[in-house]
Amino acid sequence: MISNILSIAGSDPSGGAGIQADLKTFSALGCYGMAVMTALTAQNTKGVTGVQQVPHDFVGKQIDTIFEDVRVDAMKIGMAGTPQTIDTIAEAIQRHKPGYVVLDPVMVATSGDKLLDDTAIQNLRTKLLPLAGVLTPNVPEAEILLAKSFDRDFQADMQDMAKALLDLGCQAVMLKGGHLGGATSNDVFMDQKGVIEILEAPRVKTIHNHGTGCTLSSALACYLAKGLPPVEAAHAAKTFVTYALQNSERLSVGRGHGPVHHFHALWA
Repeated sequence: MISNILSIAGSDPSGGAGIQADLKTFSALGCYGMAVMTALTAQNTKGVTGVQQVPHDFVGKQIDTIFEDVRVDAMKIGMAGTPQTIDTIAEAIQRHKPGYVVLDPVMVATSGDKLLDDTAIQNLRTKLLPLAGVLTPNVPEAEILLAKSFDRDFQADMQDMAKALLDLGCQAVMLKGGHLGGATSNDVFMDQKGVIEILEAPRVKTIHNHGTGCTLSSALACYLAKGLPPVEAAHAAKTFVTYALQNSERLSVGRGHGPVHHFHALWA
């Protein structure tokens, strides 16, 4: 049976991140993709020039309408935007109880600016995060969630960060180490059952990395829906993203940070 995956995220009209990246990932991995839009953005490979939030009650209506009709095997949550939208998504999860929830806490822009205000961050931390099956923050996002800075040159600190994130209530954490230095890009997977694993991959030298986080969390949702145990799904998702980065130079999209190649295994 083909898995149905729902993305709840913002739109990227340039196609590299957000809902567009999620739907491409779902398709590339043989899943049927659906999307609930939380925000419209004006952006390209060089940056974001505007954001228009979708009213939170309409976000809720989109979610409820999907669940009234379609079997949802997994849900991926990206950019939520406002405190009210975060609350609405959390309430919808409690109503509909999807089998798998992957939360990519989109809180920091590439420039380093926060994308959520303090109230939204608090709501995400206390209301949405405890409902997540797997949380997929990068290091800057983890620092915001934990309100604590870590030594980014010392990768062993990532295990302490992952444990602290688990203590906030999610079932598992895949903490991404892409912001750290070194020849390899190492992530830490940790869950409430005591599984701890380092996910290693060669660091890909490319500026075409737009949408990497969206793609990873979407791939993880697909592999979970296909029945892989969480740690195996995390390994598979990281492998998919690594190949997407390695093949990103095959695309010619924009003059800034281009997208990863979601269809690297399918396009000649």
